[in-house]
Amino acid sequence: MKKYNFTILIEKDEDGIYVGSVPTLKGCHTQAETVEELLPRIKEVIELCLEAEDDEFFQNEFVGVQQIEVVV
Repeated sequence: MKKYNFTILIEKDEDGIYVGSVPTLKGCHTQAETVEELLPRIKEVIELCLEAEDDEFFQNEFVGVQQIEVVV
């Protein structure tokens, strides 16, 4: 059995729902009303995505997150 570490992105949408996604795994995302509900859900989704993954995937190294302001 292999162990993996994934970086997840958590965003809050316009309705106040938390959306978690895993950039390394295409289509791997879920949502919940709280972060506490989101974390076990995203773990379950990661496990499902790994079961469905046909090829090996590259685990990116997390560097950081930046916000940038753009005025148009």
